[in-house]
Amino acid sequence: MTFGFASSAATSINGSANSAGLARMLEPAEWAAAGIPLLRNPRDVVSGLHTRHRPTPSTAVVAVLDQEERLAASASFTRRAAPADGWEFRNALLAQLRRVIPHDLRRRTPVRTAVLLYCREGDERWTEEDGAWMWGLRDACTLHGLRCGAYITLTRGGWQVLGEGRGGRRPHSESRPGDFGDEVKDPAVLPLRTASGAAEVLRRTAAR
Repeated sequence: MTFGFASSAATSINGSANSAGLARMLEPAEWAAAGIPLLRNPRDVVSGLHTRHRPTPSTAVVAVLDQEERLAASASFTRRAAPADGWEFRNALLAQLRRVIPHDLRRRTPVRTAVLLYCREGDERWTEEDGAWMWGLRDACTLHGLRCGAYITLTRGGWQVLGEGRGGRRPHSESRPGDFGDEVKDPAVLPLRTASGAAEVLRRTAAR
């Protein structure tokens, strides 16, 4: 498994702050060795989240999937203009998870999985900012009783599941919702909690 590397302006931290920030990020090799469960159909997951949340650059979408890979809850928020820090990302993700779905800490083994879709500038190559998001997602999942799932980037070039080598050209960060997906016949549906607290129904979408 190979990874590209690109520097990120968001991770330019000086002095001791830089050392602290780098301690709260995961390198590609660490992520690949963490046993992150593979998505059965990442295209459907990405298309569904893009249609629902319409992310633009600097938008993070955290979603909780059940054992059948159906969406149980999701929330989106905009990343603050500050140096990348896994601890800050963890807190932001945990706050969103607590708003939209109860924790599973009483279970001996997690049954639900959290995935993160992050829309950003640049290309599909891994950045230190991505490493901070990975650290934050893993830690937030532990504190909320969830399995840590895929980390997906959405850029102008398309979407990429980092660590898996799977991706596609559509949707991308400039896609208009509805351009690439239609509801499938007899879609699987599940009552969905959103960041607003309203119960909605998500229909799985398939990318063209």
